[in-house]
Amino acid sequence: MRSIWNGAVSFGLVTIPVRMYAATEQRNVTFNLVHREDAGRIRFRRFCSACEEEVPYAEVAKGYELPTGDVVVLDGDDFEGLPLSTAHRIEVLQFSPADQIDPILLGRSYYLEPEPSAVGPYALLRDALERSGRVAIVKVALRQRESLAALRVREGVFVLETMLWPDEVRPADFALLEEGVDVRPQELGMAESLIESMAADFDPSRYRDTYREALQEVIEAKVAGREVVSTGPPPEPGPTADLMAALRASVEAAKSRRPGASEETGASAEGGVSGRREGRPAGSGESGESGESGSGKRSGGGPGATGKSGSGGEKAPGRGKASRPA
Repeated sequence: MRSIWNGAVSFGLVTIPVRMYAATEQRNVTFNLVHREDAGRIRFRRFCSACEEEVPYAEVAKGYELPTGDVVVLDGDDFEGLPLSTAHRIEVLQFSPADQIDPILLGRSYYLEPEPSAVGPYALLRDALERSGRVAIVKVALRQRESLAALRVREGVFVLETMLWPDEVRPADFALLEEGVDVRPQELGMAESLIESMAADFDPSRYRDTYREALQEVIEAKVAGREVVSTGPPPEPGPTADLMAALRASVEAAKSRRPGASEETGASAEGGVSGRREGRPAGSGESGESGESGSGKRSGGGPGATGKSGSGGEKAPGRGKASRPA
């Protein structure tokens, strides 16, 4: 990895020189814009709208447009004079519990490596911070922009996670928050059962970027001259009229995919779908509570209710995969 920033962590009267490295990378399949006829690269040139001439990069400056339409031009010297106190310093402001940081504030992540002369103080702050169970709230300037950040320990190394300023988070101003939505206890219980049946410890290694893999296969097929067969996009699920039926089917499908599914299925047949109601025969629906299932008047969320699937909630295998080469 290549260092992208040199500075120091300022912790009280302690200064720890560090180097910063990008901790993450986007593994996208990148493309260039080309001419369809001959695959020539498309170039973009900088033209001035006033003099209609091409402008070299050395003559490009930054302009701030006023409400009147006038433009204030700023060059490098104007930015150099700004009082950016954290230009080469990570200033520790306080230490806080990690669960007090809303994930919506978090941005990019960076590793901090100590300079050879600062290994001792680095390890001291790292171990003390890890034992405290807290994260450090800091200020840092990257690319001429000052940011809040969280400093925490991951696998023995400091990780700096930049954060948005509070006024950069848009409020969730939706009509849903003003409307009264009635949630039936039966539906809530079934939804909780679905969540419980799909609960598992998070292991990111279980998941793959199937779209990127499929796209790479398409490119490899083009190179090899093979025909690429497309199965088309998966059908979009529509609104579910009977929410209870969709939830019930989703619970059964989730249980059947878990280890020991045959045992769980037998247990659910005796104790009910959700595992909370006793003495109900399998497939009896909600008739024991509302008396409506037998007459076809199922308790649903109405025409506007939305479930996970339009055909009973069970997800078809292979759904969402991109096309594969023949």
